[in-house]
Formats: sequence, C-alpha cells, structure tokens
Amino acid sequence: MALLIWQAKTGIESQRRFCECFNCLSHSRFNRRSRQLLQLIYQIRQEMNKKVDLNGQFLIIDSFPVPVCRPIRNYRAKIFRGYANIGYKATKKIYFYGFKVHDARETVELMENTHPSNYYLLGDEGYLGKELHQQLKQMGYELWTPYPKNMTGAKKHNDHQLMAIRRTIESDFSLLTYYNAENNRARSLIGFQSRLEIAILAYNLAYCLERFN
Repeated sequence: MALLIWQAKTGIESQRRFCECFNCLSHSRFNRRSRQLLQLIYQIRQEMNKKVDLNGQFLIIDSFPVPVCRPIRNYRAKIFRGYANIGYKATKKIYFYGFKVHDARETVELMENTHPSNYYLLGDEGYLGKELHQQLKQMGYELWTPYPKNMTGAKKHNDHQLMAIRRTIESDFSLLTYYNAENNRARSLIGFQSRLEIAILAYNLAYCLERFN
C-alpha cells in the first residue's frame, strides 16, 4: 500500500514504469497484490471520511471525467464496453470515452450516504434540473446551481460569491489529477477502481498532513 501511495505521489501513471524503478519488484505480482488491497483501501478512506467536519455553511458537489482512451478512439474502444460511456469534458471542450466520478445521476445516493448537517449544496450547470432539485428538497437539501447566461433571471440568480465558493473545488480536482485520478490506465474494473481509490486516499492523506501536522 505504501508503494501504491508513493506511485500516486510521484505522479507516475504507468504501473509498469513505476516497477522498473526497483530491480526486485515484479510488475505482475505488484499488480495482483494491489488489486487485492481494494477493500482495505476503501475501508481506510471511509473511516477517514467519517472524521471530516460537514458542519460548514455550504457543501460543494461536482464531478470529473476519467477517460480510458484518447478521443480519437472514442467510438472504436472495446475496453469497459457496456460500462463506460461517451461524455463531454466542458473545461477542454472535448468528448471522451470513459467514466464520470460523482455524476449528477449519483447525487441522491451520495447525499443519502453522506448525511451532512447543513442543507446547502453548490453545483455547476451539470446539476441543473427540476427533478434533481425536487428529489434533494424532499430529502431536506437545497441545491444551488448557476443559470446559463442566456436564461431568464440569470443575472440576478448568479451570485458571484456563491460562484466563487463553488469554483474552489477546481483546485482539489487539480490535485486529484496530479495523483492520477483522471489518468487511469487500468484494463479491468477492479484495477480501475483500485487506482481511483488510491488516488483519492493519497489526496486525503496529503490534505490531513498539511492541515493537521
């Protein structure tokens, strides 16, 4: 596990290249053992999440893409067929084939498992929709999302302070990208989840060390 966190910390995307840094480290054995640690990594991250204080005035909800191939291969890729989908990455204005972490469709399930003590969620335009707003309102949560500029009432609704608070999550996503959260080279669902979990765990550990050291 220490080696997995080290790999994420160094930003080395390829597990094979990381193993080549050590003369005595077999890539196949390292890969097999890292996948066996999935449940343990998940449990550690969940226990760390329980320590997070969710009593602030606002919570920010967002998603980030995890492509599994280059855009030119979006419609020819066979890996994860039946699981991955074509999505749109607004920041780079490109379509990708892969997964989205914490997509709007999983928002209700996420909030059911999180149980925050505040009631205000800040999301981007990807969470704009009456059905989702109503579902969260029935659960006791108020979801705020900015309106498109051409939408009626957008100028009054789009509070610049709320938009600035929401954008702070972009710096966290940049760090997750550094830990290879968006550059997942796994070729199996277990491997994919393992690498994503270790990236998030590495980020959480770095955050705790910086804040509580």
